[in-house]
Amino acid sequence: MIDFLIVGGGIAGLSAAARLSTLGSVVVLEAENSVGYHASGRSAALFEETYGKPSTVALNRASKHWHLEVNGSKDTPRGLLLLGSQGTEDAFKHDLVNMEMHRVTLAEASEMVPVLNLDHVTETAFHAEAWDVDTDAALTRFAKAARENGARIITDAPVRSISRNTSWIVEANETYETKTIINAAGAWGDEIAKLAGVAPIGLQPMRRSVARVPSPEGHNIARWPMLFGPGEYWWAKPDAGAMLVSPADEEPVPAQDAWADDMVLAEGIARYQPHVTSEVTRLIANWAGLRTFAPDRQLVIGRDPDIPDFVWCAGQGGYGFQTAPAASQFLADQIAARDPELDPETVARLTPDRLRI
Repeated sequence: MIDFLIVGGGIAGLSAAARLSTLGSVVVLEAENSVGYHASGRSAALFEETYGKPSTVALNRASKHWHLEVNGSKDTPRGLLLLGSQGTEDAFKHDLVNMEMHRVTLAEASEMVPVLNLDHVTETAFHAEAWDVDTDAALTRFAKAARENGARIITDAPVRSISRNTSWIVEANETYETKTIINAAGAWGDEIAKLAGVAPIGLQPMRRSVARVPSPEGHNIARWPMLFGPGEYWWAKPDAGAMLVSPADEEPVPAQDAWADDMVLAEGIARYQPHVTSEVTRLIANWAGLRTFAPDRQLVIGRDPDIPDFVWCAGQGGYGFQTAPAASQFLADQIAARDPELDPETVARLTPDRLRI
């Protein structure tokens, strides 16, 4: 008998395994042949604590120490540069306040990113409190901690059926009996719930496409900030000597191994291109990932109110890596009936009960 069976080997599942393995026996089942294959392997990899709804920001802030001091993000400062243009004034003001940014002059912005097109960019703001995240290191750290506590992480193990009597019987690569299921299946979260006879919560996968394009010729972009269009209309981020560019699309799709659409990629380049003087002439690579949201776009963490031994760890959206240290701790605190470190208002916004009202 396993104490905790976790479905999903992304950042949500592995961080949950690390925390829960101190409370009992843990098995993680990952359908793919490696952990972190889907959303976790396709992240833009930035820690920005003001990014997201208030409950997400609370998790970000509670995760900050882990990212900076444990996973080493303090050594990879990035910063975030907001670029406004004609027609984006209202969205610019909104982001300026909500993301706790401060205005910088066009000249100061050009010092950070020398290829800015000042014939198009009309206002700029900067937030230094943003760091790159080593996603591979994060996944490895949580997996290592889980294994050191005796957890088993099993790949190539898609869940085929779930039944329940006095305990859960899960059929995957073999048969597992467990006291508690942790649903960390990402885009497939509602499908796992249905297999278990649990009411779904309305999770919606959203496709986001990314293009890798050559860096502007003659420039070392390693220390450039991430560029951000007001209202998250587009973004661009230095990455391994190239630029990642995305239209920040959110196309509702079924749970799937996502791929990028050529027209969407072209739209992303078209949104980015006027803000810089360097022309994008080719793509090096492209991909897409799924950002899965609950109806209110907040994470869902905790016991199902109708079937308490089915636990949700879902709806991470684009915030999985940012929130994982605190979200997994909050999950473990609930299961262990410990007082959480989060404030009561944040707790109410995260637990599944809110989606059953």
